[in-house]
Amino acid sequence: MRPDLLKMKEVALIYLDRSGGLQKFVDDCKRYNDSKQSYAVYRFIISVNPSDIAELDVALGNQILHKPMKAVQIFQSVCFIAIKTLSLIEQLQTEAQINIVLKPTHLPPLPSYVLSLCEFPLDYISQRFYMSEGIVIAMGTVTKYTQGARFLCSEETCPFSEGFNYIRVHVPGATESATVRNDFVCSLCASPLQEDMKFRVLGDKQLVEMIDAKALSAFQGYSNNKPHFRIQSFTVFLRDELSNKMKIGNRYRFIGIPACIQNCSQVTVCIEVNSIQLCSPEGGTCISENFKYLLSLTSSSCWRFTAILANIFASQVVPPGTYNTLKLSILLSLVQTRERDSETADYLDLLVVTSDTLIADRLLNYSVCLVARGIRHPASNDIFPTVSKDKHGTGTASIQACSALLAKGGICFIGDLLSQKKDKLELLQSVLESRTTTVFIPGKKYGEDVDQQVILPIQTSFWTFVDEDSSSKKYVQKDDTLIGKLDLRSISANLIDAFGLLIHCSELSCQLVLPLLDHIMKKAIDQEEVPYTISQQFRTQDYEELIVFAKNLQVELSSEAERLIHGYYLASRRVRTDSIHGSKLSTSALKILVSLSEAHTKLSLRRKVLEEDVLIAVLLFESSLTLKHGASVFCVAPNAVFPFDLIDENSLQQRDVYLMQCHQQLLQFIATYSPGTHVTTSEE
Repeated sequence: MRPDLLKMKEVALIYLDRSGGLQKFVDDCKRYNDSKQSYAVYRFIISVNPSDIAELDVALGNQILHKPMKAVQIFQSVCFIAIKTLSLIEQLQTEAQINIVLKPTHLPPLPSYVLSLCEFPLDYISQRFYMSEGIVIAMGTVTKYTQGARFLCSEETCPFSEGFNYIRVHVPGATESATVRNDFVCSLCASPLQEDMKFRVLGDKQLVEMIDAKALSAFQGYSNNKPHFRIQSFTVFLRDELSNKMKIGNRYRFIGIPACIQNCSQVTVCIEVNSIQLCSPEGGTCISENFKYLLSLTSSSCWRFTAILANIFASQVVPPGTYNTLKLSILLSLVQTRERDSETADYLDLLVVTSDTLIADRLLNYSVCLVARGIRHPASNDIFPTVSKDKHGTGTASIQACSALLAKGGICFIGDLLSQKKDKLELLQSVLESRTTTVFIPGKKYGEDVDQQVILPIQTSFWTFVDEDSSSKKYVQKDDTLIGKLDLRSISANLIDAFGLLIHCSELSCQLVLPLLDHIMKKAIDQEEVPYTISQQFRTQDYEELIVFAKNLQVELSSEAERLIHGYYLASRRVRTDSIHGSKLSTSALKILVSLSEAHTKLSLRRKVLEEDVLIAVLLFESSLTLKHGASVFCVAPNAVFPFDLIDENSLQQRDVYLMQCHQQLLQFIATYSPGTHVTTSEE
């Protein structure tokens, strides 16, 4: 034996002993031995730390990183000697029966170990480990593949017509035909080899399609001078213990070996995944100095900072001071996005009713790009997951993510709601109510014995808008319409109720019409022009950083805020209940109120929800209820959150006084219609 090879085997044994891998290997052998069953292949998973091994022996570390197939042979030899020396598995006969799977704990943080299909050149021939990242956009069902097989010589007099001399195991990047086919011949007598079907070992296999996270910008309608790049999806193979370890819509970092797979005339670059890690969202660490200064200037009031944020927000799209209620609602929805799996996630879905759909579309389109997982849904595509045949020719079902799952943990902007067909709107209503969607997979169509139903969670907030003039054109106005209620008979009442907030953009005063027209004309002439000084002081990037920082704040309800929310909920439920239709408050009303209150706290960059935050939440929610069902005893103005144009400090002071009056009105409303709830009044 070559001295260098012998040394690497010694180092492999030393590493296994020091890392605890040898004890795990002995335990795995014991399970095989206790079964008393003879296997063609004995599979062992060995975790290796490239850094630790490189410190022991550079040559072995290099083999693991750059020639993993040869490294597998070294560990295979060491494990076989250990089994025979220690008599760990009595049934084992040959070294070929040992199938070693090396799983590196990490790769060196160097560019040469990162594989991205957005960059050239692509190295997919070297058959070594790479690290990559991607978002799951399609996922196939779990099928079987041949993990290992035993072959025997067909010539009975040949010594290899029995025993375990011809063992074939799956290697990364190999197809099924590379492991099992009928043209293998005996190396001793050149007779054909025949598979012993009793010893075939099957494993689980799953095909997953992914895209680079950068590719999501292609699904965002607003472009902020982003560079152009190549977008290509890629297929990864999940085998055995990794099957079903990925969830559609999630972002993962993984280690794997790339390979080329030829299907008819097409050659596809695939990656055989070795290990998987869910990517954690990056938390914001700071906000801009201008926002910090603004926060210090407005510290005397709990309402001023968010009011100014909304007032100057999206000045690249609309003039400051226009659509303030809508802009505040957008910001509250953005800070409630959460890029992680969570059963307690809070969603703020927005349904905007406006007579100027172009401006609303531009504003929502601009805003959706402020979060990493903001998706502008193309009208020609499906919002929710669909099923199609796997494109690799396996004939199995593949679930396609579509817009809602691509926007997981973010925002899905649907566009004009009335552009969707009736069945799509019914499905949207079902998803908004349950936050899940069911995908039906007919077994007969996709080669399965039974039909399957896959339930997928929809963890995203939905935005959409409706042209208020479209309803009046199609329907004759009713005389019995309740005060404050919008006539939206073109949309089902249940669908409207399913949205957390219904916002009517009717607050555009005569003083702001001319600035809006002036803004549109300037942008039409020169899109790059910055028409307002405020746009330079508070840039789009500043708002992106602010949203990332705010949404990662952990907030808690104060006891006073909690009592105020429950008091309003009970009182509102009482006044909006009749004997015929029951309560007009949806089952999610309390959750929406809490979510709005927490969102305002986050946007205010605080960690405790105060009564002032609850007041803003109540005013927004009550305005939405009024638009849906008409005014109640607790009557709020349509523009209750922004009763005045914010042009100077005096107008901010006037707004504070008005909101304090609204607070007293809310306390009186609770005391009258929910007397069992104790809330603290200003007199107390």
